[in-house]
Amino acid sequence: MKKEFIILTVVTIISILVSCSDFLNVDKEIKDRLTIEALFFKEDYVEEWLANSYSHLIDNNGDIGIGNWPFSFSDDMYHPKYKNIREATYNEETYQDSWAEAYRGIRQASVFIENIHPCEEITEDEAADYKAQARFVRAFYYWKLLQKYGPVPLLSEEGLDYTDSYNALSVPRNTYDECVGYIVSEMALAAKDLPLRRELLSISRPTRGAALSVRAKVLLYAASPLMNGNKDSYAMQLVDDKGKRLLSETYDEEKWARAAAAAKDVIDLNTYQLYVAYKRESGDLAYPATLEPYEDGDFSQKKWPQGYADIDPFESYRSIFNGELSATENPELIFTRGQNQGTSGINDMVLYQLPLKADGFNQTCMTQKQCDAYYMNDGTDCSGKDLEIGKGDGSLRKTGFVTDADIQAGLYKPLVKGVSLQYANREPRFYASVAYNGAVWNLLNATLVANQGPYYCWYYRGGAEGQNNSGNWLLTGIGVKKFVRPTDTNDDRNADGSASHITKKADPAIRYAEILLIYAEALNELTATYQIESWDGTKTHSISRDINELKKSIQPIRIRAGVPDYASDTYDDVSAFRKKLKRERQVEFMGEGHRYFDLRRWKDASEEEATPFYGCNTLMTEVEKEQFHMPIEITSVRTCFAEKTYFWPIHRNELQANIRLTQNPGWLISY
Repeated sequence: MKKEFIILTVVTIISILVSCSDFLNVDKEIKDRLTIEALFFKEDYVEEWLANSYSHLIDNNGDIGIGNWPFSFSDDMYHPKYKNIREATYNEETYQDSWAEAYRGIRQASVFIENIHPCEEITEDEAADYKAQARFVRAFYYWKLLQKYGPVPLLSEEGLDYTDSYNALSVPRNTYDECVGYIVSEMALAAKDLPLRRELLSISRPTRGAALSVRAKVLLYAASPLMNGNKDSYAMQLVDDKGKRLLSETYDEEKWARAAAAAKDVIDLNTYQLYVAYKRESGDLAYPATLEPYEDGDFSQKKWPQGYADIDPFESYRSIFNGELSATENPELIFTRGQNQGTSGINDMVLYQLPLKADGFNQTCMTQKQCDAYYMNDGTDCSGKDLEIGKGDGSLRKTGFVTDADIQAGLYKPLVKGVSLQYANREPRFYASVAYNGAVWNLLNATLVANQGPYYCWYYRGGAEGQNNSGNWLLTGIGVKKFVRPTDTNDDRNADGSASHITKKADPAIRYAEILLIYAEALNELTATYQIESWDGTKTHSISRDINELKKSIQPIRIRAGVPDYASDTYDDVSAFRKKLKRERQVEFMGEGHRYFDLRRWKDASEEEATPFYGCNTLMTEVEKEQFHMPIEITSVRTCFAEKTYFWPIHRNELQANIRLTQNPGWLISY
């Protein structure tokens, strides 16, 4: 019997659900019926089907479903929307669109892979590329499910027979390692037929590097403590319907070697490099002359890529995220899902970062812990780092403020008069990311600011951006500038309410900096040498904890950031390097959706997310500015870590629809 598929129009393809009770869902307004054979003989239909397979990466499957914002609600950033997540008071119905959307995309991609073939309108090479794209996107959906929910059911590639019995349609969860094995093998298969580069109009389509990069990331997670040799009570409770454990209790060091080799596969493509902006001798407030990095006698004496003598670390980092670069101009961008090219996603998040004078919502703030994580320009810790949470080195926070005399003497750039000296002489990534009290928001297109910027933004109580009764103020008194371009403002909206002056930004789903840090992290955990075959079997990597290789992966990150190298004893000590690596990820990837998952895979969340939440004392006015800058606990947000939040709960409707599906530990099974 021929399989029959229903399409609505040339633009809208059928929506197929995985839930057994609603496996085939079609719109009432049916305009055409096409057999699968006929559909895949038409290039337009093939393109549309493939596009539909991608479409579930957008909107509802944006990592968690909070208006497509990145998964940034750990101990680094805070927004009132995140309160129930930070306090672990959410439930099985919270932000659950991603499960159904991912499985819709998986089904669409599977049908495509099974039926795509060369024909009169599609060449053999085109068919191979299309099939590889579908294979990538299917494996990517599984990866996003695995990252969020833990082990999930791997469906038959031929699909399910929706006429079968209810029990027959039920499928159990696979183990974590089985999910990893499937995703890794599929990404390697996809990589064989994916090109190294894409042209402008298809920039959001995957490349070989994208497939190999996801492969490396998946293997890194599989090697991490939560998934590798986990014998704790949580892992014991995470089982399938037959009682089989889904997380490995046996530690396997070779998993780290496989992750390192996978990252090396991407590096060896010689396709990607960190983006740098070169030194600017003159400029203006929005695009200033280069602030010279610290004279360390090493990096400061060498040109890029061996040093930072000829680059602008501040602009190098800022431009990656704020829309200054298009996706095609960024040599560091490996894969972008593309949903943030429009007014949603990161652009939506920027609205909540912008101050009120830009018609922003002035609500997304940074925690004191994250603010402290940024280094001083000489690579040391800021004075008083983590003092309030009992993890400091005994030093006290800086007191005092920038004066007119300091400005005239050229001290403390780029700070203006009145800014706390706690924010002086910090690393360039700090100034590209942190909206400290008194920071300059350029707002070049603002109509609410005299002369269209600059705007010196103060968060004291009683001030324009300070604590008030509206809810539009920063709970910590520390804002977020990452992702914001000098021209961004929301006070000249289009007729439909969208912001006309917020630059479209490419979603940095995977960038080369992550591959370098994956390589470094995985190498650091090795005690032996491993021979690991490359992704395509053409060579064998010899993988070990080689200090020179560690330097090759970490130093480019530090150089681009304008920060001196680690001390030599850091490279010699596994624990010391691990601690530095974790902090490097915390700083480099702030706001990109990594921290939440990193803390869980490292099993650090139980300590880090239970740490009290600190920020500036926003009850203080400008007259009480010293007290404003002495951090206090934000008691209105209860910090805790619940073991059950290692993985997101599965919606109870899914458990009822699939009787073999088991719930993650700690969450409710039925109503």
